[in-house]
Amino acid sequence: MFSQDEDFLAEANRRQDKQINFAGVIYAHKLRVTVGDCVRDLEIIAKTAYLGELSNRVQYLPL
Repeated sequence: MFSQDEDFLAEANRRQDKQINFAGVIYAHKLRVTVGDCVRDLEIIAKTAYLGELSNRVQYLPL
């Protein structure tokens, strides 16, 4: 799941702390990464990540 919502990021971090399984979050701060960079990095992740590799993780953009 991709998000730029800080509350969503906080929820993902809470789940990590409490060891609650979740699908994984790819997070980009709204003011620190351009839309073009997000699209490029999301494409890289989509082409290279293995199924389940991002489970229970938070991946920050830009890469």
